[in-house]
Amino acid sequence: MKNSIFLLYIFVVMNNISCGQNTDNDVQLPKENTFSADLLIADLEIPWGMAFLPDGGILVTEKAGELILFKNGIKTNIQNLPEIYLRGQGGLLDIALHPDYEDNGWVYFTYASEEGEEKGGHTALMRAKIENNSLINRELLYKASPNTTKGQHFGSRIEFDDQGFLYFSIGERGERDINPQNIKLDGGKIYRLSDDGSVPADNPFVSDSEAKSAIYTFGNRNPQGMSKHPETGEIWIHEHGPQGGDEINIIKKGANYGWPLVTYGINYSGTPITDKTEMEGMEQPLHYWDPSIAPSGLAFVTSDKYPSWKGNILVGSLAFQYLERLVLEGNKVVYREKLMEDIGRVRNVKQGPDGFIYVAVEGKGIYKLIPN
Repeated sequence: MKNSIFLLYIFVVMNNISCGQNTDNDVQLPKENTFSADLLIADLEIPWGMAFLPDGGILVTEKAGELILFKNGIKTNIQNLPEIYLRGQGGLLDIALHPDYEDNGWVYFTYASEEGEEKGGHTALMRAKIENNSLINRELLYKASPNTTKGQHFGSRIEFDDQGFLYFSIGERGERDINPQNIKLDGGKIYRLSDDGSVPADNPFVSDSEAKSAIYTFGNRNPQGMSKHPETGEIWIHEHGPQGGDEINIIKKGANYGWPLVTYGINYSGTPITDKTEMEGMEQPLHYWDPSIAPSGLAFVTSDKYPSWKGNILVGSLAFQYLERLVLEGNKVVYREKLMEDIGRVRNVKQGPDGFIYVAVEGKGIYKLIPN
């Protein structure tokens, strides 16, 4: 009897530890930090992006096309946005401040845009400044092409690295067999620009006259999480797989992440996409989810306010409606924990400059996590 209990204990422990890449969504570890989730900004539909201003204000993008300034408990709509193309997953997407925002005032955001000759829209990157609650000095830095009326996979997240280069993601726009593996076409890529929108001279494909020179990686599907590692400075992303095979990847110059030639997922119909999960010359994910959690938003925890979470990453789950905590040993995910279960579709998560974690939930708003 004692041996049976011991074997059962070992089985339970091993099934709650992710030693490989594939992990079970039902993993539930003891919550080392208890917290309350305080609804800070209410009545938001799809709060996609968050940016924290030095004066304590928060800029929030609503996918439907509103840029909101929240300060001192008051929501103010920022005026003079560009025309936003609203279709499917497209709309007003991510937002980020320039690393030297206090000196130059630049705000960067991605959105779906109709600009171009073709019908439909595609992902664009713009920067602007805010004056009297209105955008001024708007500069279109990048516009993907050609437009399409498809509603899938616009991306999109923005991050700056330690050298001041700007990275942003664009999904493959529902053209998996055309865009992601072709560096002459937009979509299914991570892009890298200088802060003024110019292409860095050391981008991997600048010597190819036919390539999109802003491309930094390719073979991506639909990255909706991006964050800079606080110690290494590397840019980490996660991206939606098909049915199964959501991935976490570290961005490497010129790397091919394999979609759709290799994947741990299958078609939504249940049919296979490929029989290959790896191929020479293509990056392997450092972690993948199967079944998919539909990840959105990615944050490293560095704050002393959550001591047992320090060094972990937080990821929102759209499909299962919780916030996931992933414990790392080096670049390996070794534990997973569900937080805020059944809260709703978690669209984004950020650590603010005050050290607190902020979680954006569709149909509700933005929560601030207060440790107890």
